[in-house]
Amino acid sequence: MENVKLLSEWLRENSENLNIKEEYLLRYGENPHQEASLYINNSTIDYEVLNGKALSYNNISDMTVCTNILSEFYDVCACVVVKHTTPCAVALGENIQQAWLKALDCDPLSSFESVVGFSQVINEELAKELSSVPLDCIIAPDYTPKALAILQTNENLIIIRLNTPLNEYKNYLSEEIKNTPFGILVQTPDRGELDKDNFKVVTKTKPSAEMVEDMIFAWKVAKHSKSNAIVIAKDFKTLGIGQGQTNMIDAFELALNKACDGSKDAVAACDGILPAIDNIYAAAQGRISAIIQTGGSLKDDEIIKAADKYNISVITTKMRHFRH
Repeated sequence: MENVKLLSEWLRENSENLNIKEEYLLRYGENPHQEASLYINNSTIDYEVLNGKALSYNNISDMTVCTNILSEFYDVCACVVVKHTTPCAVALGENIQQAWLKALDCDPLSSFESVVGFSQVINEELAKELSSVPLDCIIAPDYTPKALAILQTNENLIIIRLNTPLNEYKNYLSEEIKNTPFGILVQTPDRGELDKDNFKVVTKTKPSAEMVEDMIFAWKVAKHSKSNAIVIAKDFKTLGIGQGQTNMIDAFELALNKACDGSKDAVAACDGILPAIDNIYAAAQGRISAIIQTGGSLKDDEIIKAADKYNISVITTKMRHFRH
């Protein structure tokens, strides 16, 4: 049998048909002993590397997750912290400095050597604060000249300028491809947005307007977190993100452990359904005030009844956001 050609060879041979303009050899793949390449085509966003070491496979993966989340909050001052393609912290602020300080407070340990993204221009004051934290990469729409000069004193810090506006970023999302021994998986990107017709309060206990805003914020973060995912948030700041768990109660308890006492009167967002009543018990123990979730569990009636017992508001969206 004729040997199957490597996907990379096939991409090179079909570069003209696929509109591939350039191929870049990356520093390495997920591990130093793995080779990796980056292919640029017409659907690639416009960005510049202004400083730092050569990009690796992991850098590109983390930058993608970071920018995916930033695109959800392009019209406000947002900060996103990502490590190992996993969101560590997300926060919104009245200004970009406040957003950074709120995000850093969410998970300062995980911020070490992370990728940090901003939805607004980085100024001199913020650059001074960022230069005091060991970071791997910073992404932003732009930098003031003084801010860039401060950040460039760290020759290893990767500095990315996004020339494509964040409000146009989702237009560049294309089919997601995963090559497996069973075949090549292809799917459309997750462009799902909240639908007001499916956005429904299902409990007798009603959320306040502020709680609803926090739930929408947390739901957008959960959309980009690894399944199973629970995001606990308050005042447009993630307090605990439990993700990558094989059951929802473990994700809930992990998020609560990260949030600690901060979970009191906070909200929780789930990337799927709450399958069992034990999630409500966990929320009640953490004094969570409201939950946003997909809905549709066989135990929905039981879950809603328990939520009302503990004065927890529940909103269902009829939309799942699994991310494996």
